[in-house]
Amino acid sequence: MAGMYFEDFVIGDVIRHAVTRTVTETDNLLFTTLTMNVQPLHLDAEFSKDSIYGQQIVNSVFTLGVVTGVPVQETTLGTTLGNLGFRDIEFPKPVFIGDTLRVETEALDTRVSKSRPDTGLVGIEHRGYNQRDELVCVVRRTALMKRREGAELQEATN
Repeated sequence: MAGMYFEDFVIGDVIRHAVTRTVTETDNLLFTTLTMNVQPLHLDAEFSKDSIYGQQIVNSVFTLGVVTGVPVQETTLGTTLGNLGFRDIEFPKPVFIGDTLRVETEALDTRVSKSRPDTGLVGIEHRGYNQRDELVCVVRRTALMKRREGAELQEATN
């Protein structure tokens, strides 16, 4: 699998993901309507012209999805057992249609699971930036990660 195992996460390491994503009007329209979010800031160009942004803004939950989705191939593909929680979600700047997002991921903390010694918990922070290098999203989460086969046995013998 392409994902990292628990032992591969080093606290303080930052991964700058090569994959970027330009947000389209279709992305915003489909996501917003599929999630039943009728906020006119996302759907109504005329309404949005008179807002503090002067234009439509992209649904922040879509932004969160991109910022947590881009890192999957390099971090958790096939090696995670699930998200245990998202916390400290911030959107310092709005995302606009046509913005291109890039993401970096930092390992914040790690600990072996007490109840499942073949797994570990990893605290991760994802940071999303637009093409102007403005921070648009920060999210911290805890992932339950697989450990390398035999890692708990090796740990016990050390």
